[in-house]
Amino acid sequence: MPHRKTVRRVHEPGHLHELTFSCYRRLPLLTNHDWRGRLARSLDAASTQTGVHLVAFIFMPEHVHLLVLPTRPGSSSISEYLSRIKQPFSREIKAILEQVRSPLLARLTVRERPERTCFRFWQEGGGYDRNLFTPQAIRASLDYLHANPVRRGLCRRAIDWHWSSARYYENDPPGAQEPDLPRIDGLPPDALA
Repeated sequence: MPHRKTVRRVHEPGHLHELTFSCYRRLPLLTNHDWRGRLARSLDAASTQTGVHLVAFIFMPEHVHLLVLPTRPGSSSISEYLSRIKQPFSREIKAILEQVRSPLLARLTVRERPERTCFRFWQEGGGYDRNLFTPQAIRASLDYLHANPVRRGLCRRAIDWHWSSARYYENDPPGAQEPDLPRIDGLPPDALA
């Protein structure tokens, strides 16, 4: 039985969370605009359902970074938020792959036990979760998140990567929302004070 890494999530009121999760086997599955748009809508739905605010994000070809702020008490809100993003999105993608009879469906269908298989868009496990509570850590997280595609050579400037909140934070004050991207709630007023 393979070892499954567990993540201990700690929720302190007012703390932002930096979350990272990957596509199955870090395959570059998030490379088309339709799927990224569907993921953006999943984030919006999950935020509405759980009360977790999206502060910043970036969709990379094989992983996702989010900076979020839970607004409801209890540590289960992050786990629930992630489930409400990943599960509906995975079902949508599986249905698309089945409809077009894509060979990718077989690559993403894994045998869990001899008599059971399952579709896996996302890498199994909790991903990465870190609490941020100092202005320096929050600023560093935003910079790291937005610089991801630049470091990888996917664009020259962070604001050139469409599937990111970098353009939202470009202006002072921030706030330009783009219709095909997830809704960004922005930083709490005192986060960088």
